[in-house]
Amino acid sequence: MEMMRSIRSDASRAFAGGKGEGFVALKNFFLSIRVYQTCRILLGAVFLWSGISKLMAPQLFTVIIEGYGLLPEPLTMPAAIVLSMMEVLAGLGLLVDIRGSLAVVTGLLTSFMVILGYGIWLGLDVDCGCFGPEDPEAKAFHGLRSALLRDIAMMFGIFFLYFWRHNQNMAPKPLKNLFRSFKKKEKL
Repeated sequence: MEMMRSIRSDASRAFAGGKGEGFVALKNFFLSIRVYQTCRILLGAVFLWSGISKLMAPQLFTVIIEGYGLLPEPLTMPAAIVLSMMEVLAGLGLLVDIRGSLAVVTGLLTSFMVILGYGIWLGLDVDCGCFGPEDPEAKAFHGLRSALLRDIAMMFGIFFLYFWRHNQNMAPKPLKNLFRSFKKKEKL
């Protein structure tokens, strides 16, 4: 909540000022660490929630995967579990800003967009499977187009994170550094 208040105050300062100052302030706002962290945490939370909801009912997620007709039936349950675990791990990685997690999220989201496009092209009337079998969006819309548009919006968030990292010359921490920090705390 505090982070959202500070983002709002940063945004209001971004639009204050005279000629030319607004653009510079807006640029500074979007290049601030708070905006980067908010975007990263939101994307991480979405993938974590999505993966956990699918792991809660892998049999139902298997039925959704079968609806697309892309895999032979014996491979759908392992695919459901592996995809869900990848989402959980990538989401956790984004939350703590671990190197490689954004690349995994990018790969997952790209493959989901390709599969959704395939489903739209074939005219399939199936649940997207994005947030598991109890997805309220799937019950409300039951369409693949809205899921594809949401994924495109999330891809813009991913592009922003890559842009921010490149512009700030910042790299996330390697996983081994996370474990080192835990070992240091145990010694104290």
